[in-house]
Amino acid sequence: MLAAKGAADPQLLKDVKALAAAAEESDGNPPLSEQTLVTLRASDADAGAHTVLTLALYSPDEKSDPATAQDLAGVAVVIEEPDGTGVLEIAVHPSYRNQGVADRLVGELKKTRGFTGLKAWSHGNHEAAAELAARYGYGPVRELWKMRLTSATAELPDVPLPEGATLRAFVPGRDEDAWLAANRAAFSHHAEQGNMTRADLDARMAEPWFDPAGFLLAVDSADRILGFHWTKVHPRHGDHPAIGEVYVVGVTPAAQGTGLGKALTVAGIRHLQHKGLHAVMLYVDADNIPAVSLYRRLGFTRWDVDVMYAPLEGR
Repeated sequence: MLAAKGAADPQLLKDVKALAAAAEESDGNPPLSEQTLVTLRASDADAGAHTVLTLALYSPDEKSDPATAQDLAGVAVVIEEPDGTGVLEIAVHPSYRNQGVADRLVGELKKTRGFTGLKAWSHGNHEAAAELAARYGYGPVRELWKMRLTSATAELPDVPLPEGATLRAFVPGRDEDAWLAANRAAFSHHAEQGNMTRADLDARMAEPWFDPAGFLLAVDSADRILGFHWTKVHPRHGDHPAIGEVYVVGVTPAAQGTGLGKALTVAGIRHLQHKGLHAVMLYVDADNIPAVSLYRRLGFTRWDVDVMYAPLEGR
């Protein structure tokens, strides 16, 4: 068992990415969140407030040197917050499932860190993950829905921008700080998105999928950002065709209640359609009733679900 703190070394990162790709190909869901992979790649100086703990189990034996090990059978990654809380994700290679890999990782985590302040994501909420969570006294506390629109047949409404607002593309090298401020204001209630740092933004802008033309900003006459729709394109992966994503839609407090959110959502979907994509997906909290209602009116349907687990009271 290999335990590492801080950014992953190149070999471990390569192994984790290969395992994640194999698991996604098998399950249809990425086993690790984008933020987890960003933090694993980042240097300790660029990771911002986040720190990371990685537990890796190689096969066929419990080897500590990735350079001499054969396959990465499973990995557990904890993204730690400054207040001592953390979020756990576990991925097991399809070839090593039903062999106790996840139990060994969780057992090592219990010895290494403990479970204090720890929540865990299950992407796709597979039965094995639910059973593992229950064995350690964890229960579901949050659902993140994945919704999908088959855009080839979708008829989108015409939704004009509010008076005085115009739409333009994000300009790298100019808009970063202004967008971060707008993002913090729009998501002051949402710690995950609202706490995005310049390092987080730079890491995403360095990704192959980043396209400033699909990062739409609604601005006023003084070029102040009122809202935004950042789109993303997931390339073809194995038998899975390319798919667009409503990556982030945000509206600053000054522009809320004007219909800007719906206008931005439609504008971003149309941008993806014009790129020839036949399907668009998004993530939304199940209890965000206004957002879920909007997406359903636009033709989105529930596709899959991620579930967050936390310790049950009294356990």
